[in-house]
Amino acid sequence: MEEESRNPKFKRFKDQISKPTLKAIRDMGFTHTTDIQAEVLPKALDGMDVVATAKTGSGKTLAFLIPVIEVVLKTLESSVQGTSSIIISPTRELAMQTYSVLQDLIVHHESITSALVIGGENRKAQSSELAKGVHIVVATPGRLFDHMRSKEFDYRNVKCLVLDEADKIFQYGFEEDVKQIIGRLSKNRQTMLFSATQSETTDALIKSAMKENVTSINMNEDNDRATVEGLKQGYVICETEYRLFWLHKLLKKTQNSKVMIFFSSCKSVVFHHEFFSKYCRMPVLCIHGKMSQADRTETISNFYNTDKIALFCTDLAARGLDIPAVDWIVQFDPPSDPNEYIHRVGRTARGLGATGQAVILLRPEEKDFVNYLKEAKIYIDKYEMWDKFSNLQPKLDEAFLNPSFEALAVDAYEGYIRAFEVKKLKHVFNLLDINLEAVAKSFGLKKKPEIDVRIGFSKKHRPRKRMAATLATTGSAKQMKSQ
Repeated sequence: MEEESRNPKFKRFKDQISKPTLKAIRDMGFTHTTDIQAEVLPKALDGMDVVATAKTGSGKTLAFLIPVIEVVLKTLESSVQGTSSIIISPTRELAMQTYSVLQDLIVHHESITSALVIGGENRKAQSSELAKGVHIVVATPGRLFDHMRSKEFDYRNVKCLVLDEADKIFQYGFEEDVKQIIGRLSKNRQTMLFSATQSETTDALIKSAMKENVTSINMNEDNDRATVEGLKQGYVICETEYRLFWLHKLLKKTQNSKVMIFFSSCKSVVFHHEFFSKYCRMPVLCIHGKMSQADRTETISNFYNTDKIALFCTDLAARGLDIPAVDWIVQFDPPSDPNEYIHRVGRTARGLGATGQAVILLRPEEKDFVNYLKEAKIYIDKYEMWDKFSNLQPKLDEAFLNPSFEALAVDAYEGYIRAFEVKKLKHVFNLLDINLEAVAKSFGLKKKPEIDVRIGFSKKHRPRKRMAATLATTGSAKQMKSQ
């Protein structure tokens, strides 16, 4: 490919990358570096602190794993004991995937040991493994900090720390854990920070974790698009009450594809999965943060190994998962901001020459979100909404004969409303403009449940609390505004 010819081959770094590592890279089918690898590797292999921002799917995992392995080899030569490299990921799934790629890279290094340290797995078994002094630890922040407070884990000689998807580490509530981890590690180390987007949280993390002479690499800076070239993306405007019908139509149209569909809450994932799998008998999987780790792992494995199926998910699945040949990304519920949009669509069109499709569903009141995407260099086309829907009412009637299904619908309705409270663009995603009766219909409910939508508002939004209370009674913002 033309892009391949512009980037150096991995073998150009043969003086800095060991032969077993280069052999593993060839075994994985890689000959040329990607753009981010070409920029990061020379600096990282020289031991520099690196901050790298690049589009999702750009190949950053190899960009930090290769230097990590070479750091370990140097410590082995000097007979340093204990763990020498730590890689921190914000989610268990991303940590597991990084660990899997690491195993491929060290397959010819018989002397290098590694451990995966994440929540949901046996803590005692992890502690026993860490006590052996494994060279590379791939971990989520909370479980890693738990082990750092024990006597079994020797991290005094860590020479390399990697913070992957750094902007999400803080967003997922790991701020204090990460601060404590950084504070306990030796200052005499190399630190690498990787992210798909820049934010205030990553800036704060850079100041606390890295040396002053850090090397910054922003692969998005001179690009006129924030998403990859092979991605075809658009949006659909759909009246609120027909959202379920539209999703049914989409599932039928994409039945021969591998599809990821994003929802704003765990409860919504559960409701839609129950309806489409049990009552519409469609092949769909689901994953969300309230599932056990064993169930999450099984779901990802099934989705990974299937050519055509739909995965209903929350943003848990939006980060770092490198699942092959995802054809469609469907954002049934809009993300909170353009950055999250980038991470979601980054699950498709991954790698050189890859292609994929993405569509986001918006209510008429949310159409201004398209302008915010445009400001973030995300350009999407308007797709015509399919105007012929199947009659789902018989299936809904059957489902609602089951009281537990109606409870799922009410929970999903509540989860949908709650999600608006954390969205940043309040004038686009405005809780006060929502027709709650129409939202109820979109979950198959005949009338609006009595939910106190005031819960979750901070004290500084007391006027909004009063209006929201009125809205909960009337169910119509327009009626309220006319008073």
